[in-house]
Amino acid sequence: MKALCYVLLLCSTALAIAAEPHSSSQHAFFNKLADMCGTSYQGYSSFPDDPEHDFHGKLLVAHIDSCSENEIRIPFSVAEDKSRTWVIRLDATGLSLKHDHRHADGSPDDVTNYGGTAASGSAFSQSFPADGFTAELIPAASTNVWTISLDIDAGSLTYYLERNKNPRFKATLLQLAR
Repeated sequence: MKALCYVLLLCSTALAIAAEPHSSSQHAFFNKLADMCGTSYQGYSSFPDDPEHDFHGKLLVAHIDSCSENEIRIPFSVAEDKSRTWVIRLDATGLSLKHDHRHADGSPDDVTNYGGTAASGSAFSQSFPADGFTAELIPAASTNVWTISLDIDAGSLTYYLERNKNPRFKATLLQLAR
């Protein structure tokens, strides 16, 4: 009887863990972002240092704009181009990052909603490997890993992208006065 109780206890613990697939670090990261709702960050890309890159020398602004219980929307502008929004969601599948691209009239771009679900991270940084939808939409991005990091003391937000385990893009943006 004791063995049966022990097995039932182990099974119920395993089911409880399976029912909560996202980690406490994902919750903590999401909550830190939500606490910063209304905050703007600005700066420039630091990689690649290539004058031919689309973002080179252009002011980058991320504004933690809309925060609900399960979703944070961060419009990201490149100079006057306001077509991008990072969408971070926390739901039963975990913490996800999606890139919402829109045309000036608000209609979705053909290349939109790509990103992934967090695979590793901490309360201050989460990495999002490309999901299957992204691999199908943009085959070259199937190995992408996006990382968003927060440095509360320095007042910075870093957006970092790797492809094929090599750096592809990095921008460290500094917090503007709230």
